[in-house]
Amino acid sequence: MNMAEMTLKKRMRRKERKRNLIAYSFIAPNFIGFAVFTLIPVIYAFVLGFTKWDGNNPMEFVGFQNFIKLFQDRMFLAALKNTILYCIGTVPLTMVASLVLAVVLNQKVKFRGFFRTVSFFPYVASLVAVTSVWNMLFHPTRGPVNWILQNVFQVANPPNWFGKDLILLTMILFSVWKYTGYYMVIYLAGLQGISGELYDAGSLDGAGTWQKFRYITWPQLHSTTFFVVIMLTITCFKVYDIAIMIAGGGDGRLGTSSTVLVYYIYQKAFINWDLGYASAVAMVLFALVLTVTLVQFKGERVQGKEK
Repeated sequence: MNMAEMTLKKRMRRKERKRNLIAYSFIAPNFIGFAVFTLIPVIYAFVLGFTKWDGNNPMEFVGFQNFIKLFQDRMFLAALKNTILYCIGTVPLTMVASLVLAVVLNQKVKFRGFFRTVSFFPYVASLVAVTSVWNMLFHPTRGPVNWILQNVFQVANPPNWFGKDLILLTMILFSVWKYTGYYMVIYLAGLQGISGELYDAGSLDGAGTWQKFRYITWPQLHSTTFFVVIMLTITCFKVYDIAIMIAGGGDGRLGTSSTVLVYYIYQKAFINWDLGYASAVAMVLFALVLTVTLVQFKGERVQGKEK
């Protein structure tokens, strides 16, 4: 190898390093922000889960004592159960409602833009405002919902939507109403990416509306549905504000029938100042969300291979 070739290779390596440094300079702020505000706090919370600490006195290492205590804690088990039930109820109902709404509003119907805006409004509106309206609508004695049940459908004893037996159902219904508009927009984007030639071919083969949806629309929306399910699942496991506004009452406290994991973490960390125990609960929530997400990714891969 002569000197000219060596000089050329050195120049090329310098140019490549320069390009790499420029690329890293663009992504470095994002990685630094992720490390400072997400990665380090998660690691610190994991370490705290094995300690007893009130934020003031020195930390005391307790091993797995916090995690053992969790499954003897009646309030934690209630919060875990309520969170899982809330997810099971909210995710499929929101997915179906948003898909149906997207399919309908993707057609050439009158006032399509108006109905899209109205459907999206609950998601962008202030949570305080919409929960106040919801609380008035479903008020046990003065709300129009129970008035209609009592006077139109002749229900002698209309339900108390905010009682301990139905409060979780009320939270689910409210969440479906609030989230449907947002995920409708995502489904609309997926629907508009489907080629019209597929529907034309289906029409030539004699396919009806249901057959087109089953064999063309639904398979083409597979990736969109996967994204919707993942995002909805994570959002539902993180529920806090909706629970406080719907079930919190005047003092913002949640009972056994309505408490959720994020609220329980807040209560233990910033009311009882048991930061080690709160971190253990947070790690359980993290593990739960991670497990569900990995299972869904695994299912997506399996279905992709089958195709």
